[in-house]
Amino acid sequence: MKPFEYQRAKSPEDAVAAGGVYLAGGTSLIDLMKMGVLEAPRLVDLGRLDLRKIEADGSGLRLGALATNTAVAMHPDVKQRWPALSQALLSGASPQLRNAATVGGNLLQRTRCAYYRDVATRCNKRNPGSGCAAMDGVNRLHAVLGGSDDCIATYPGDLAAALIALDASVETRGPGGSRAMPFAELHRSPGNAPNIETVLKPGELILAIDVPAGPHTRRSHYLKIRDRQSFAFALASAAIALDLDGDAVRDVRIALGGVATVPWRAREAEASLRGKRLDEASAHAAAEIAFADAKPREHNAFKVPLGKATLVRALLETKAMEA
Repeated sequence: MKPFEYQRAKSPEDAVAAGGVYLAGGTSLIDLMKMGVLEAPRLVDLGRLDLRKIEADGSGLRLGALATNTAVAMHPDVKQRWPALSQALLSGASPQLRNAATVGGNLLQRTRCAYYRDVATRCNKRNPGSGCAAMDGVNRLHAVLGGSDDCIATYPGDLAAALIALDASVETRGPGGSRAMPFAELHRSPGNAPNIETVLKPGELILAIDVPAGPHTRRSHYLKIRDRQSFAFALASAAIALDLDGDAVRDVRIALGGVATVPWRAREAEASLRGKRLDEASAHAAAEIAFADAKPREHNAFKVPLGKATLVRALLETKAMEA
C-alpha cells in the first residue's frame, strides 16, 4: 500500500472540503488499496459523522449513509415494511462484515471482476484504454446485460437491486451543494468509459437514502442464487415489489442482480405483467422479456436460463407472501 494522508471529517461540509477519498466501513476500499488497484493520496474518515439514523414513518424510510448493513437489516420496520431490503442485506458477506459495512459505501462498492483486481492484467475500469481481458478470458461471473465493447464486469451488490426495485432515491452533498436523485440514475453503464461508474461529481458525498412506502413495499422479496450459501456474490438474483388485486397484478417492480453491469431494472418485463394474472405462464413470459437483450459470452451463457428461472421463482414467491 502506498503512503496516504489521513483526515477525520467533523461534518459533511468538512468532508467535502477535504477533497479526498471517503472512508466509511472500509471493508472494500482498504483491500483495493493494499492490492494496488486504487490509490488514495488522502483518506477522509467519515466515521464520526451523524449519518447513522434509520427513520421510518407513514410516507417512507430514510437511511443515513453510515447506518451499518446489520442495523438496517435487523430494524423492525425494515423487516416488516421493506422486507426485500432486509433480505438483500442479510444475503451479503458475513456477520462481521455486515457489522462494519455501511449502506452508503455498499452502493459504491467496486466490481469483483478478477481482472479489475489483478494489476497485471488489462482492465478498462482500472486503466482506461488498456482493454478488457474478460472478453476472451474466463468470464463465468461476468454480465450478460448492460455490457459494452469495453467492459462486461458485473455490479456485485445485493442492496442496490432491492433499492432500485423499491424506487429509492439518494441525497448527496458536494462542492456545488446538495441534490437528490432517483437511485436508478446513480450508476452509469460502462459504455466507452467504464472507469466512470456513477454520476457523482468529484467530492460528492452520499448523505442518505430515501425509500417510499406503499402496498408494493410490504410485499417485496429478494432472491439470491450463488455458488455457495454464504459469503458469495450472486450468479443471479431478483428483487420484486408487488401490489396485487387478488391474483391480478396492480403494480410490480422488478430488479435483477448478478447478471448486469449496473443495478438493473426490468421495466419492459414489469409492463408485461401489469393488469394480468400472475401465474407460472405470465412469470415465464416476463422472464423471457427481461433477458431478451442478453449478450452471453463463452463461459457465462448459463446466466441467461439461470436468471430467467430466478426471476420466475422470485415472482411466484413474492405472490405467496402475506402483505
